[in-house]
This record gives sequence, structure tokens and C-alpha cells, in this order.
Amino acid sequence: MERGWIVLAAALVLFMTPDVQGMGHLSFSNDTQVNITRDGCGMSKLCVETPKNCNPAGNTSCLFASVVSSTPVPSNGTELSIELSGESAGYIALGLTVNASEGTSMLFICAHNSSDNGTFFFRTMERNNTDNVLTPTERTVEEIRGMVNGNMIKCEFTVPDVNTTKTRNSQSTTFSVLLGSGSFNGSSLGAFNVSLNSGALNLAKPDSTVPTTTAPPISNTTAPMSNTTMPNNSGALQPHAVLLLLSVLTLTVMLRV
Repeated sequence: MERGWIVLAAALVLFMTPDVQGMGHLSFSNDTQVNITRDGCGMSKLCVETPKNCNPAGNTSCLFASVVSSTPVPSNGTELSIELSGESAGYIALGLTVNASEGTSMLFICAHNSSDNGTFFFRTMERNNTDNVLTPTERTVEEIRGMVNGNMIKCEFTVPDVNTTKTRNSQSTTFSVLLGSGSFNGSSLGAFNVSLNSGALNLAKPDSTVPTTTAPPISNTTAPMSNTTMPNNSGALQPHAVLLLLSVLTLTVMLRV
């Protein structure tokens, strides 16, 4: 009887902890290998990072994420395959939002628990974009795998049925991507500190983050004079042209003789 009360009390404490949530919405992969590089950025996957163009395979200060979007399925949305890599003593996270200054962001958190031998764990949270409050939410995430090496955290996961719109008859893959990090004290997650806000990106287009090359503007200033002699359009023959014409005529006469 006493043992039963202990179990009940533990369960109550578990559900009262703000950052604890059910795990039924999370599915972990049997494959624990994580290999994140820039290969395919702008071609097969959309990449965002800070500092700009940093390499997640060789730079520990590189906070990097890539997204591959499947073809949207009517009434469901699209499936996103996400890579996330960065350095933090607590957690790194990727957020998806329609408007980073209002509403909410769906936050996908990859973290390690330093009080438990640096064990990797994964959470989904909803972030209030106005006051930065995090609330646990049970968003389905599949094929989760992650690794921790010191403060370096790397993870890969898949998010099904993603849609910016609330209606089932309209699909959209345009989001602002947020990258950032936060602390973890062994029981609760700290505030999400945004390091990068990508602005609106179409996640279905890997080259969305590649700047479009535009023609340089036409200047109204007078171009500097060139050393190259420009042709005279007055219609009068120049001396060298007269000599050339005489040479041609002479050669023609000689050939006829």
C-alpha cells in the first residue's frame, strides 16, 4: 500500500513539472548515426546558419540547420526532414513561425542533460513570440536521432503534416526559421535566445536563402574616356580607309591583267 502511494506521488510531481510532457508523440530512430554537413545546401536542401556560410562539420561555433520538404499532400501538408547542429551547455532549437513578432512558434529542441552524463533528449515546445514564454506541446516528431560531444549537439528528425495555414484545403510551406539556444538546469528549460531569424522562406525551395543576382543599376554619370579609338560615324573616309581601298583596287587590276 505504501509503495502505491509513492508511485502516485511521483506521478503527480511528474505531471506538475512545467517542462515535462508525454512522450507518445515522439518517435526515435534505431539509427543513432548523425552526420551533418553543408552538402546539398541550395540544391537539395534549404540551409540557414550563423555565422553566415559556416561549416557544421568543422566549426564548433556554427549554429546550423537544414530543411528538406516533401511534396505537399492535400489535406495533410508537407513533411519536413530537419538537421540541427550547434554548441550549447543546455539546448539548441529550431523554430518555425509565420510571424516572429507575434503569435507563436513551434520549437523543436535538441538538448543534453549535464547532470545525467550529457544524455541527449528531445522536446517540442510552443513559444509565445511576444513574451518568449515556452509551453510544452505534443507535436508529432518522427525518426529522431541525436548525439552529444561535450557541448556540441547534433540531431536529425522528421516533422509530418506541416502547414502554415489552419485550413485543410490550403497548403503553404512559407515560414520564418528561428535558430537559437537556451539553458537547462536538470529539470526545466530556460528562455529561448534567438540567434537568427531568417525572415519568410519557402521551405519547399532549397535556393530560397540564395540571393538573387540582379543587373547593376544604370548610372547617369558620364563614363570615363577610353584609350580605344571609337569609329567615326560621319560618313567621311579616314586616311587609312582610303589606303586600304586603293590597295584593293590595285590588287584587282593586277589579277585581271
